[in-house]
Amino acid sequence: MGVLATIVELGSDDTIYGIVLLLHILSAIVGFGGVQLNGLYAQQAQQRPGREGVAINQATFAVSKVAEIFIYLVFVFGVLLVLLSENDLIGFGDLWISLSMLLYLVGIGLSHAVLFPSVRKANALAEELSRTEGPPPGAQGPPPQVAELEALGKKIGTTDMVLKLLLVAVLFLMIFKPGFP
Repeated sequence: MGVLATIVELGSDDTIYGIVLLLHILSAIVGFGGVQLNGLYAQQAQQRPGREGVAINQATFAVSKVAEIFIYLVFVFGVLLVLLSENDLIGFGDLWISLSMLLYLVGIGLSHAVLFPSVRKANALAEELSRTEGPPPGAQGPPPQVAELEALGKKIGTTDMVLKLLLVAVLFLMIFKPGFP
């Protein structure tokens, strides 16, 4: 019997549990998959100054907003899976469930507190720079927005790396289920 079939047997109603499990996995693929390559898109945007780079940033931001909805659905369907578990075989007190939920919430908190505001600010600065026609006469060095964009880029990159590590940790917990009978 396959792994998925074994997991589906954990539910009290195989059909409903299986559908919710499918939605949980699909939401994870679309949500987390939709944002995993954002760093590459940002790199491409940096290599294309002006309106081209801004367009890449805007497209990335729009796709990320859609992915965000699916990332929230991962949590909703995960909670439903625990509630649908047969004979309370899976519970919120299980280490792999509670730790996964905690790491997920930490990731959501980091996204809202650090990542999203930084990306919005970086996008606004990039748009502002794309509207300028070069430095004013007598100005030396790059415009001040460039230094701020570089600092934001480092902040975004670091936060993104932490979020990716959190995702790997949650995937580890979901696959290996430490403490599960």
